[in-house]
Amino acid sequence: MFRCGVDPGAIDAVFLTHFHGDHTLGLPPFVLHRVFVDPRPVTFVGPEGLEARLEALWEVSWGQDWQLAMKHRFNVAYQVAEPSGTAAGYKYESVKLDHGTSGSSGYRIQVDGKVLAYSGDTEATAPLDELVDGADVAIVEATGPGDVFSHMSWEAASELKARHPKTRFLFNHLYSGTVDGAVNDLEVVDV
Repeated sequence: MFRCGVDPGAIDAVFLTHFHGDHTLGLPPFVLHRVFVDPRPVTFVGPEGLEARLEALWEVSWGQDWQLAMKHRFNVAYQVAEPSGTAAGYKYESVKLDHGTSGSSGYRIQVDGKVLAYSGDTEATAPLDELVDGADVAIVEATGPGDVFSHMSWEAASELKARHPKTRFLFNHLYSGTVDGAVNDLEVVDV
């Protein structure tokens, strides 16, 4: 976060789409910062089982020290995502998306009078169109070219962008260096 100029203490809400490791295992350093450096409150919003899953991750990360020395210092609220709600002052709507057997929660978050749509991992199905429809900005995964199991391909991302020309898209979750035409870390590409 620091490398990108983001103050981890200024984040007051974290929206989790699902519990796969590539979407949760980066959280412990953030939590460590919030426990020992910046104790401002933070709210985690996510699918059913959110608190149990994250508390288990914190226990795996720090063992007994989590319960003995850290948990009481972590100013956190866990909030299971509702179809619509408010978290840390941000109004949001959630949309159930298609991703493997567990699915994924997409979010439409109101920020400063704008709508930010965030998909996490998803297939290019009708709920994704519902999520991004009318959004000012959409952060959507586009994993790679061709047939990408339970994710969206670059070709489907291009089609999605064409169906929603007024929405500015930022694509993430890209293959990096593993296939022809892959991107490098933090590289911006046009689809």
